[in-house]
Amino acid sequence: MLAFVASLAASLLAAPLHLAYPDTVRGDTVDALHGVDVADPYRWLEADVRHDASVSDWVDRQNDVTFAHLHAIPHRDAIRSRVESLWNYERTGVPTRYGDRWYFSHNNGLQNQSVWYVTDALDAEPRVLIDPNTLSEDGTAAISGMGFSDDGRYLAWAQSDGGSDWKTWRVRDLHTGEDLPERIEWSKFSGASWMPDGSGFYYARYGQPEDGDAMQAANTHQTLWFHRPGTPQSEDVLVHENPSEPTWGWSPSVSHDGRWLIVHVWKGGEETRVLTQDLGSPGSELQPLVPEFEDAWSFIGNAGGVLYFQTTKDAPLGRVVSVDMDAADANRTWTTVIPESEDTLRGVSHVGGHLAASWMRDATSRLSLHEMSGRKVRDIDLPGIGSSSGLSGWPDDPEVFYSFHSFTSPPSIIRHDVDSRATEVWRQASVDFDPSKYSVSQVFFESKDGTLVPMFLAYRNDIERNGTLPTLLYGYGGFNIPLMPVFSPSRLAWMEMGGVLAVANLRGGGEYGRQWHLAGTKLQKQNVFDDFIAAAEWLIRNGYTSPDRLAIQGGSNGGLLVGAAMTQRPELFGACLPAVGVMDMIRYPRFTIGRAWIPDYGDPEDAEEFAALLAYSPYHNMEQGTAYPATLVTTADTDDRVVPGHSFKFAAALQHAQSPEGPPVLIRVDRKAGHGAGKPTSMRIDEAADIWAFLVDALQMQPLPRP
Repeated sequence: MLAFVASLAASLLAAPLHLAYPDTVRGDTVDALHGVDVADPYRWLEADVRHDASVSDWVDRQNDVTFAHLHAIPHRDAIRSRVESLWNYERTGVPTRYGDRWYFSHNNGLQNQSVWYVTDALDAEPRVLIDPNTLSEDGTAAISGMGFSDDGRYLAWAQSDGGSDWKTWRVRDLHTGEDLPERIEWSKFSGASWMPDGSGFYYARYGQPEDGDAMQAANTHQTLWFHRPGTPQSEDVLVHENPSEPTWGWSPSVSHDGRWLIVHVWKGGEETRVLTQDLGSPGSELQPLVPEFEDAWSFIGNAGGVLYFQTTKDAPLGRVVSVDMDAADANRTWTTVIPESEDTLRGVSHVGGHLAASWMRDATSRLSLHEMSGRKVRDIDLPGIGSSSGLSGWPDDPEVFYSFHSFTSPPSIIRHDVDSRATEVWRQASVDFDPSKYSVSQVFFESKDGTLVPMFLAYRNDIERNGTLPTLLYGYGGFNIPLMPVFSPSRLAWMEMGGVLAVANLRGGGEYGRQWHLAGTKLQKQNVFDDFIAAAEWLIRNGYTSPDRLAIQGGSNGGLLVGAAMTQRPELFGACLPAVGVMDMIRYPRFTIGRAWIPDYGDPEDAEEFAALLAYSPYHNMEQGTAYPATLVTTADTDDRVVPGHSFKFAAALQHAQSPEGPPVLIRVDRKAGHGAGKPTSMRIDEAADIWAFLVDALQMQPLPRP
């Protein structure tokens, strides 16, 4: 380990200071929008890299420069070796019973994809159900959906290739272990919801794209279908569509007793409509239950004709309500079951004849158990301050399973008996590190407008604040998604080397309910960037780090966050890591599912929202000759969520604008990978090693010996 540290220190002298970037053609494209001329010199980089030779060649030349730089840092491979060692631990998913068998996912540590297993009892030896590692030689084929029929007869499972959101469904007969002959194509943003008797399942799909358009064309006109096992897709029954609303989507759920079909209607944002159909009534059709996009709704379960939902209606932090569908339409009223509390309601499950609720307090989890009337029975104890997910179980089962983990607590799967209150750890991950040598704390800082914002800090116990600690500030701030304490072997490697990890819970996320989310959307999106900048200034002011030792990181909407922060305050950061980011805020709705982001970002076709978007759009807000921080942009060629053209254009513009004396501006493009889901373990480890090597060099870091 000492030799490793010495070689890392030597790398600071060996790495090149300036790079010769590939020539990138600048075009003269200008769009006149709302009376404003908007230049787009790199429009040509929007073309699909997998089909356009000129863009593919540009990516290859950029990758050559990037990997040459990263591999010139001596012993980058040693960093990778340590990341791999930390990553090499067994990981098990929350188990669920279907029929008389149990199913769960498991990874032995370094498998590119987790394997699905089946067992007759949780203490019996499991058998392989599906091993996605056999679906491709390079591990880029992944399972992207699993839907079991309640009777345990069938499994609908989906495969996605290269990280794409597109999925192909297959149906496996769980009695024989063989797949039926049909293939269901062009499904995206959909699960498979079975009738309890295994007679078929509901799913959503799009029309087949034109040749060459599958990875970039806007996803519109989703339709809802019913598929019967053993029949070709051509015989599927169209259940619902709305051609007049091309951006609406359909998420089906069948109640546990098979009586009700619940369809959540979405178009982006957290607001949904709800349609219902009484499947037990011959000739019934889908009818509106919640007719407007005004609040968030999530189906929990039912007791006969009484349906239970989680909603933000009249409750920004969330509550549980019920409605009696057997009552006459005029007499149907919403009844509060679990009222809004001071904590944010994140999810509710109908298990063991109870409602098991997951709450969030200052971005950490707590669990509670309630009678169906809503009366609280008790809290379910967690092992510490961290994140819990799962709450898996059935309405008539006496037990619930959930997972727990934190920054320094590897994942555990916990089994809780609803009746006896007994709790036991079913699986506990074991990782090659000592958690007692790390500290985790939470602080609150003031943003520009005085709003208090929480932030987690995690680092080694033996480092002291000296104003120069290498620090990584991570953020997201969007789409009602909270950043909670999670275990990451990659981040653990960063902390091992002496780096401070800071995770800021910015507005736009879901940490404090609906108002916290809305305060970081549309015309108020700048609040998110102000929060992030305030977090950086707090870390500097409180003696943790300095601008030249501070790095920022974020992915997707978080990539936008990094891009906006570094273009607004380039002097505040020493290194920037924008991943798969939304960088062109004027053209983002034109690609794949981009229009679904309008409720968060705003619409460029609206003059007022256009002005706000243009004011912070990272691609449009660079100044020639500015010394921007050392930057490593990361993306992938099969990303059909945030198309890679965003990152391509941003990197090209940043290289053009960068001061000749400025630090490196690099872009790293994975081939046969997407937005992140399904990325093989080996590719994740390679990417993490490259990122840490880049930061060691850019922040002039002197890594500490392993604690």
